[in-house]
Amino acid sequence: MRLAVLADIHGNLPAIEAVVDDIGRRAVDQVVNLGDCASGPLWPHETLAGLMALGWPTVRGNHDRILSRDRPDQMSPPDRFAFDRTDSAERTWLTLLPPALDLGNGIVAFHASPGNDSAYLLEDIAGGQLVPAALDEVAERVARVDAAVILTGHSHRPGLIAIPNGPVVINPGSVGRPAYRNPEPPVHVFEVGAPHARYAILTFEDGLLAGVEQIALRYDHEAAAEQADRNGQPDWGYALRTGFMPV
Repeated sequence: MRLAVLADIHGNLPAIEAVVDDIGRRAVDQVVNLGDCASGPLWPHETLAGLMALGWPTVRGNHDRILSRDRPDQMSPPDRFAFDRTDSAERTWLTLLPPALDLGNGIVAFHASPGNDSAYLLEDIAGGQLVPAALDEVAERVARVDAAVILTGHSHRPGLIAIPNGPVVINPGSVGRPAYRNPEPPVHVFEVGAPHARYAILTFEDGLLAGVEQIALRYDHEAAAEQADRNGQPDWGYALRTGFMPV
């Protein structure tokens, strides 16, 4: 069995279209989306319409929750942009997404950490940067999760860690946003360093994880950057062009 895992699209339509096309060229049996589908100054309506039509199993990310449940006047500009350009049916779809999914065969998926859609799982914050967390810290964070494979997103940082006598934890990276600055304390930056769309394919043999392929796809990131610029978010534009945040 081959499982495609993706996360953090953030309304980046050309990026998710490139991923969908790439999945279609591979022998993939199932796809799971780890959330944060639409928020951002790009194509939230078109992205949600496409995802709803695809019908992939999807978990609710923190920005999906914000977009579907928070007051618009309390949203950040990227969330408010997406709110203003999506309809009630699309936001209802986000509201009804589950916070976690049991995919069977010991595979559990959620957006960030168990029971918390805003907490990093494989990372810590140090010196204003997102850095890998210590193995024992990750093990403690997943200690109560009964799974052989844990799928997580949120950080946008591709990662894989095998916990001794525990699960393998996999982050596929972000389809649509390769760098960001989180303004909430503690303020921090993540930069993957390239504009590619990221996702992963997991291969299972006899019910066991046999391989993980971390994929980075070229796509028309300049079109996405220009869209962000047009919509008043040049920091997004810079990130989409480069994989870094402007100084």
